[in-house]
Amino acid sequence: MNHKNGFNPLSRTTAHRRAMSRNMVTSLFRYERITTTKSKALEVRKSAEKLITRAKEDSVHNRREVAKFIQDEKILNKLFTEIGPRMKERNGGYTRVLKLGYRQGDAADVVILELVDYKLDADKSEKTDEKPAKKAAAKSTTKKTASKSKEAVEKKTTSKKASEKKEESKAE
Repeated sequence: MNHKNGFNPLSRTTAHRRAMSRNMVTSLFRYERITTTKSKALEVRKSAEKLITRAKEDSVHNRREVAKFIQDEKILNKLFTEIGPRMKERNGGYTRVLKLGYRQGDAADVVILELVDYKLDADKSEKTDEKPAKKAAAKSTTKKTASKSKEAVEKKTTSKKASEKKEESKAE
């Protein structure tokens, strides 16, 4: 019997499973949203939630305990300065799993694991704001270059006419 089996070994050795879990949790905190298989997401979710609970209170002990799991200094700092305080009012359930469907190659169930307060709309609005600004800047530069080229053509034609007049006057 397999009663109260504590975790899913994911068909990996202990060292591989721990390394993969650390990497995925670090990526989750870095990007606040990752795409993975359902079984991996459910395992990573357990450790991520425990780390966020620790990060809600910024103390030396909590930082050292979390640093055992997350080796990246920047991500550790982000967890304690940004993510932890954002989740202060929440009593758990810091992540959500959104189903995407099945992967083509092996029909694995693919999901998105993200932090609950992840904002997708903000990313889109920033990108859309940048595009019109870039287009407007590009148009204005093309207009400027077009007007400069017209001026240059006009100067050349006027200088040719002036030189022709001088030659005519000399000939007379």
